[in-house]
Amino acid sequence: MTLLKFLSIVSPGLTKKIHLKMGEKFTMTQNPKFKYEDWGPTFFSMAFIKTVASVNWCSLGLEAFEGHAAPDTALFTLDGQKTSIHRFLKGNRPLDFSDVADFLVVYLAEAHATDAWAFANNVDISVHKNLEERLAAAQTLVKEDPLCPVVVDEMTNITASKYGALPERLYVIQSGKVIYQGGIGPWGYSPEEVRKVLEKIK
Repeated sequence: MTLLKFLSIVSPGLTKKIHLKMGEKFTMTQNPKFKYEDWGPTFFSMAFIKTVASVNWCSLGLEAFEGHAAPDTALFTLDGQKTSIHRFLKGNRPLDFSDVADFLVVYLAEAHATDAWAFANNVDISVHKNLEERLAAAQTLVKEDPLCPVVVDEMTNITASKYGALPERLYVIQSGKVIYQGGIGPWGYSPEEVRKVLEKIK
């Protein structure tokens, strides 16, 4: 990291090439909302390092593994009612495959909060200080019409921790068991893998 910081001073062009290559892996270069100038300069900043450390720390609580029971963590509906992961399970169906699957989005801690590791040209959401702020931030996601229920993690980030889900991760749960655990996003985020798993269930 120190080398890249040094390179950014000595050779900004080379640093940009390295960032763009990394951006391909992290899918940043595929997101039409962001230009390199929005995210590239933030790589290896102190805010970036703190965020990566926080994500790694949170992942130490991982309890959701493929082939094992899915942790039933507490969540909140958007109207502030307490619920849990397992309340969304329907028999043998896991959580566009309406005959075999129901989808659920769990809104976690904000990945790119404006007062943490922020990208330019992004939504203006600060680090959540309480549940009300997290619920309000989740409404921004709902405006994007995710076509499935959205629930919110507790302020202790218990779901993010037990599912190793910061900043994002895909799971398929069937009969209370994890049958698919995706890689940590955005670099390990693969909707295509989820589609293959659901096609096998069909």
